[in-house]
Amino acid sequence: MEKPSVRKIKYAGNHIYEDQEIADVVRTGTGSILNLYRINEDIERIKSLYTEKNYHNCEVTYTSEMLDNNQADISFNIEEGDKLKVKQILFEGNKFFQEKEIKDVIKTDEKGFFTWITSSGELDKNELEQDVYRIEALYKNNGFIDARISDPEVIFEKDHILIRFKIQEGDQYKVGSVNFNGDLIVSEDRLMQTLKMKTGDLYSREKLRTNLFAITDIYMDKGFANADIVPAINKDDESKVVDITFQIEKGSPVYIERILISGNSKTRDKVIRRQLAVYEQQLYSMSGIQRSVKNLQRIDYFENVDIKTSKGSREDMLNLDVEITEKATGAFSFGGGYSSEDSLFGMISVSERNFRGKGQILSAKAEVSSSSTRFTLSFTEPWLFDIPLSFGIDAYNWDKEYDYYDKDSKGGAIRLGYMIFDYTSAGIRYGYEDFTIDNVNTDFTEVDEGQYVTSSITTSIGYDSRNRPFNPTEGSDHSLSVEYAGGFLGGEIDFTKYIAETGWYYPLFWKFTGFLHGKAGFLDDRSRDDIEIDYERFYLGGINSVRGYEWQDINATPENEDEERGGEKFIQFNAEIIFPILEDINLSGVIFYDMGDAYTKDEDMELEDLYSSFGGGFRWYSPMGPIRIEYGQILNGNEYSGGRWEFSMGAAF
Repeated sequence: MEKPSVRKIKYAGNHIYEDQEIADVVRTGTGSILNLYRINEDIERIKSLYTEKNYHNCEVTYTSEMLDNNQADISFNIEEGDKLKVKQILFEGNKFFQEKEIKDVIKTDEKGFFTWITSSGELDKNELEQDVYRIEALYKNNGFIDARISDPEVIFEKDHILIRFKIQEGDQYKVGSVNFNGDLIVSEDRLMQTLKMKTGDLYSREKLRTNLFAITDIYMDKGFANADIVPAINKDDESKVVDITFQIEKGSPVYIERILISGNSKTRDKVIRRQLAVYEQQLYSMSGIQRSVKNLQRIDYFENVDIKTSKGSREDMLNLDVEITEKATGAFSFGGGYSSEDSLFGMISVSERNFRGKGQILSAKAEVSSSSTRFTLSFTEPWLFDIPLSFGIDAYNWDKEYDYYDKDSKGGAIRLGYMIFDYTSAGIRYGYEDFTIDNVNTDFTEVDEGQYVTSSITTSIGYDSRNRPFNPTEGSDHSLSVEYAGGFLGGEIDFTKYIAETGWYYPLFWKFTGFLHGKAGFLDDRSRDDIEIDYERFYLGGINSVRGYEWQDINATPENEDEERGGEKFIQFNAEIIFPILEDINLSGVIFYDMGDAYTKDEDMELEDLYSSFGGGFRWYSPMGPIRIEYGQILNGNEYSGGRWEFSMGAAF
């Protein structure tokens, strides 16, 4: 008898999924020949669909209704059951590690008090399979080279799930001798220095892999891109020791034949090539490739950077394929708001960080607030004459109302900078400023009215290894600058100012980043006695120094004087923990602790009596630029003493 064809497919009892959602996984279709084998497969697919939402006790049956014309209607009858969660995870055979230590490394977890708002207790079979390898890794990375973990036993009860892992720990082994055989291109001592697992350490599979990569990197850095390094393990069951011998075949040296760049529709090839730490016809270098990727990421022209290898024209040749994805580097932004320093403000700016695809930086900005009006224009050529010599020119007009006087400035600067080593640069800047001081409140400041000229040269040296300019997660940023004004340069203002700054970023755990920052300065004022340059002195307080205090709250004014006075020297420390909140929009959170003070020239810097504060806030890399909103709580000994919200638009520290 000929098999009937399917006229219609029905679904009954389903509430969690719509009919169409179930139909999407069912292979039997209308018009197809009724096939019981395929029907049973469809039942399993429907069950799997429900399993994805933790309905593990779902039951599915089918009925068929025979019709005229050799046709049939199929009905899938679904009993969804209850949503099941993991109630308990059991371990058998574990003696060395406690249950809690094992549970800490697996992804499957037990339902808890907050199960109704979290995913705790949900069973993901893929993760459960990986948990076997996670437990095995825990043991094998702690000396248990023979540890075995059975497939987990999953028990579906009426209203919950039980999971049982059976563990065979075996014995714990330490590392005995570590040897190297074969083609050695560096000394054994040099190879031994790279190892993370040495004689006497507990055997660790992960550290063995790390050691293998470290040795491989040494060979790949010397041009041996095809080096074959195999660790041979000899296990002594009596002494519980593992001897490791690395068998090394270096192969032939490999050279970079061509560097091929793709994906750059705007950025010129030479702008990309000058960031590369490897060159055509040189020996292959893994560290050079890694440094090249980091350099290209740091200039922030590209969404993605990838460097792959491909075969060259000979066996000893490789091509490097530099694949990049460009991103927008120009920005037009405007906005307004409230700043803790300038009150109400408005801003409009136009900038291009990759002007004409040559890597040049051009920017214009206007800022107007209730106490300040500033216009700036800036241009930078980072590679003058195609060498790592940067050239820049700045011009500005800045009218600023301070608390006790007004300063109207017009000026400009010419800058030169040179990249000495990787991440290390030196710079020199000549600045000229013509400014007027007026509306002086002589009851509170010694600043004198009049028109002045500041002519200065600033020399600086800096080191910047941060992985990105905004919200970095690793690297450091250090600088030392000396500004000399007056003297043979002319002008009425005569001083030397020294500034030293350091900042360290390091990963903590998950995506949390630690940041330690320090800054100190000294001013040697050589101006005439009738010229007061308090505006060049140091004040602390505000979002870029000791948060919680207003700007100029921390100063060097003697206790018996009313006239506010900045310090000839200062010091500040900042510690932060930064963490992502919404990564898609670059929103981060921060908690911090600040310390600092300003001092007169003859005053001792007493670090135990620094002003301090703590707090937290948010940082957002918005289309208008970096925005910071932070609250600082002042600490006065062991007591709290007020605090304030801070807001700014611009870079941190």
